[in-house]
Amino acid sequence: MHPQLSDKRLVCRDFIKALEECHSSVWRKFTGGCNRQKDELNHCLRTERVARSAQNREIAKERKAKTEQALKDFRSQ
Repeated sequence: MHPQLSDKRLVCRDFIKALEECHSSVWRKFTGGCNRQKDELNHCLRTERVARSAQNREIAKERKAKTEQALKDFRSQ
């Protein structure tokens, strides 16, 4: 399952277009002819999500360190 697809997504735009083009043929859509395009799109979306999660984790670590330092400074006064 993937999130709602949109042309506004810059990262996986080519994969989204390829899947939409493949889905224009109803026969291929329902007989598994588009599985390769869907797998490539899922891989692209997963890679994007993993990178975003790693970045958010680093930001959270920095924020936590700043908070702990502020509390440490406050307690030492």
